[in-house]
Amino acid sequence: MADLLGGRGGAIDATLPPLAFAVGWLLGGDSLGAGVGAALVVGALVAVVRLRRGDRPRSVLIGLLAVCVAALIAVRTGRAENFFLIQLLSNAASALVWAVSIVVRWPLLGLLVGAALGQRSRWRRDPALLRGYGRASWVWTATYLVRLAVFVPLYFGGQVLALVVARVALTWPLVAAALAVSWVVLRRSLPAGHPGLRHPVTAESAAPPT
Repeated sequence: MADLLGGRGGAIDATLPPLAFAVGWLLGGDSLGAGVGAALVVGALVAVVRLRRGDRPRSVLIGLLAVCVAALIAVRTGRAENFFLIQLLSNAASALVWAVSIVVRWPLLGLLVGAALGQRSRWRRDPALLRGYGRASWVWTATYLVRLAVFVPLYFGGQVLALVVARVALTWPLVAAALAVSWVVLRRSLPAGHPGLRHPVTAESAAPPT
């Protein structure tokens, strides 16, 4: 899961442009142009570094595009806090997607882990795994709700520096906590004797040989 989410390096890369924006904004005397310029330069440098270390070009392009869109929104509206609007909206959308995936019994955590293990949707035929992935997916839903609970008041209060601090504090540390907690929830949801994530117990695998 850590690899799928980009690991610590990916989380650090994602926080560098907002940090650059804050530094440029402060050094420029609350200049939106200076903040946006710094964020774009750092975003471009991050993209180059990611490409050189072998990250997928599509992922790198999406990351750079997000910085560009955030910068454009801030410039067009003239409000520094709008640099973080994309982050706020993406967390709201993510919370909704994770919650819906659980309700429709296609928990997103199961889809991610199943894809990583090459199981496709075979894990869904294991009632214990389906239940466990559903419970553990609520942990990830909660991370996006926690971010929203912090980001929304700061955004509407125009607290630019506090938004940067929150962005950094609620990136990798929160992801690491979610990884640990969701793993515990998932393991405790499996009955004793279950062979684990890599071996879904389906009707076919449970049937005695003939």
